[in-house]
Amino acid sequence: MNIIKELYHHFLLSDGVSTDSRENVNNKMFFALSGDNFNGNRFASDAIEKGARLCVIDDPNYNTDEKYIFVNNVLTSLQELAKYHRKKTKVTVLAITGSNGKTTTKELVTSVLGSYNNIISTKGNLNNHIGVPLTLLNIEPATKIAVVEIGANHIGEISKLCEIALPDIGIITNIGKAHLEGFGSFEGVITAKNELYEYLYENKKTAILNNDDELLVKLSNRIQKFTYGKNNANVEGQIITHKPHLKINWSTGKNIFECSSNLYGKYNFENIMAAIACGLFFKVPTENINKAIADFVPNNNRSQQIKTKNNYLILDAYNANPFSMNRAVVSFAEYDFDNPWLILGDMFELGEYSSSEHQNIVNEIINKEFRNVVLIGDEFYNTVGHNFLKFKTTNEAIAYFSTNIIKNADILVKGSRGMKLEKLIIFL
Repeated sequence: MNIIKELYHHFLLSDGVSTDSRENVNNKMFFALSGDNFNGNRFASDAIEKGARLCVIDDPNYNTDEKYIFVNNVLTSLQELAKYHRKKTKVTVLAITGSNGKTTTKELVTSVLGSYNNIISTKGNLNNHIGVPLTLLNIEPATKIAVVEIGANHIGEISKLCEIALPDIGIITNIGKAHLEGFGSFEGVITAKNELYEYLYENKKTAILNNDDELLVKLSNRIQKFTYGKNNANVEGQIITHKPHLKINWSTGKNIFECSSNLYGKYNFENIMAAIACGLFFKVPTENINKAIADFVPNNNRSQQIKTKNNYLILDAYNANPFSMNRAVVSFAEYDFDNPWLILGDMFELGEYSSSEHQNIVNEIINKEFRNVVLIGDEFYNTVGHNFLKFKTTNEAIAYFSTNIIKNADILVKGSRGMKLEKLIIFL
């Protein structure tokens, strides 16, 4: 029997798959993934002891009995199994990628589509070569739509993930300066993100497109599409207000609908419009669309709004790149805060562009005339032309704020995940 067919036979009899022997693995298939610093095969026996149905391994030294299936490469087998399962289902796969906003867009789309359909979607930001297969393996017989987030930090990755997920619909939220170290340049970012459009074109699939984004419009010129934007789109929208939260009007040319949200910042307009467009494309009733967006509350350090005893925080510390950092600073400047503070942490994976991009952010802060600014990280520490408070590490900043208390302030906390700026919350 073909090894993938054999694995699929066991998969259908199991309660799913696991790659972590520390979680509940009872009656699950355990895939013993290995990394640069660990050998996952070592944990296969632990999984069996905890009730795993079987273990998929690629080290023959651990192949002890019939509960172990030996393959050439565990990761490849996981990916091939996920693709095989996806092809066996009748589910519609919607893939979402982009430099910024893809996780928020995914969550909004999930909220909208899930209000009317049986769907599954990527949990958190498990959007890589492991996360995408795991998402696909959650597809059940009753699932109608699978919302799959696709991330990448090097050219070719999105193309490979498309070959696994086989998307029917695709969204690129935007293309900005992110992961420049891996992509080599902004042109490399464009090439990488465009891999989703290339897949859609070659397979005669559909893009849900931001018609206000000139670059995306140009890249998608050969693809059939359903569009959203401020003008000349299938679904059109305008911002009514962004204070304190984003509220918009949207229409399809016939009726105008008002949509409220709990989202902060004008930049979330595009994310909301993408979710509305997805809802209309999949024929979700308008009342469901508006309610799903109104009920959505951001979390996980993404534009998360927190009222503490002393201050009001906008915590956006899950990810950061020059594009998203600039938008966050500009958006924050548009609010009439009496005592605004910026606490910004380094942006990662920028390679040779890192110094100049951090300096560009500082120049924008100066241009917006912010006075209360805290910069954290080696790159921001080395910027010039200002007298802002700066620290090399988050722990140094924590030590400062533990004795220098900020009160009655509105504070934007923004930085890359590795800076762990959320540790500051308790001191703010």
